[in-house]
Amino acid sequence: MTAAAILGPEGARLGRDEAAFFRDADPWGFILFARNVETPDQLRRLTSDLRETLGREAPILIDQEGGRVQRMRPPHWHAYLPALDQMQRALDPLRAQWLRHRLIAAELHEVGIDVNCAPLADLVEPQTHHILRNRLYGDTVDGVVAAARIAADGLLAGGVLPVLKHIPGYGRAHVDSHKALPRVSVPLSELRARDFAPFVALGHMAMGMTAHIVLDAVDPDRPATTSAKAMRMIREEIGFDGLLMTDDLSMEALSGDIDARAEASIAAGCDVVLHCNGDRDEMEAVVAACGVMGTDAMRRAEAALAQRRTPEPADLDALRDELGALTGEDV
Repeated sequence: MTAAAILGPEGARLGRDEAAFFRDADPWGFILFARNVETPDQLRRLTSDLRETLGREAPILIDQEGGRVQRMRPPHWHAYLPALDQMQRALDPLRAQWLRHRLIAAELHEVGIDVNCAPLADLVEPQTHHILRNRLYGDTVDGVVAAARIAADGLLAGGVLPVLKHIPGYGRAHVDSHKALPRVSVPLSELRARDFAPFVALGHMAMGMTAHIVLDAVDPDRPATTSAKAMRMIREEIGFDGLLMTDDLSMEALSGDIDARAEASIAAGCDVVLHCNGDRDEMEAVVAACGVMGTDAMRRAEAALAQRRTPEPADLDALRDELGALTGEDV
């Protein structure tokens, strides 16, 4: 039975003991970070070994947004502009957005990574924390929806599945959820008009990631990730029926032991939990606490993976030249 978890391997190579743990734990998928990345050949070997360990084509995720959040970097992979910088300087922002994500997809697919934790549909607000701000696409609902949709299209064209984040909206946060729990105290009408609106428009996407944020108008006692009230709102009002994963359980926005965080996330209504730091003891606790994927979670997971496809033919050099011409960068 598949565990309702996505786990991060410890390092750049899969050891025998770690492989045995993953085989027994049987997580739904894996997520990679900079500690797992050295060269294209090494990365191809790691992704192959992870899938061989589980005996199936398990999804392998990464955060490769470009800009600050980019696990694969030079000299082997291109360093893209921060997303907001590119949106503001590109001669044709939406075309540049598609090109960027089609090229990122090519880099990921070539090393066996088939899920990218992008696009972001959070809105830029005056108080948006600087750690998030330049990862975003803009400050209008229509503009962000268009940019997120075309980013997802570019990833899918390159054979990589997108993950919409951070539902139900993180743009109003003025603290970094890696370090503290953001709290937003505005009326529900304002949240519906701005924060939720991009996610409503993008609710057809097959996978999404939660925001570790307290919305007082929805549930003043729990962050969205562990709030049954927030999960019902995401499913029923926002209308998102894709596979819903937590943001990283290790982030300091969440409180309690790691197993309690996992258990609370699944109880609230998340389909799978995301544990990223590669700590074996924590992973064992997470797997024990989250249990196996339920019927609805498996249905959503199967629907998401059914979107995997062979990359569409593309002249990647021509696409790089076009992106460079639009943004003024050397791609």
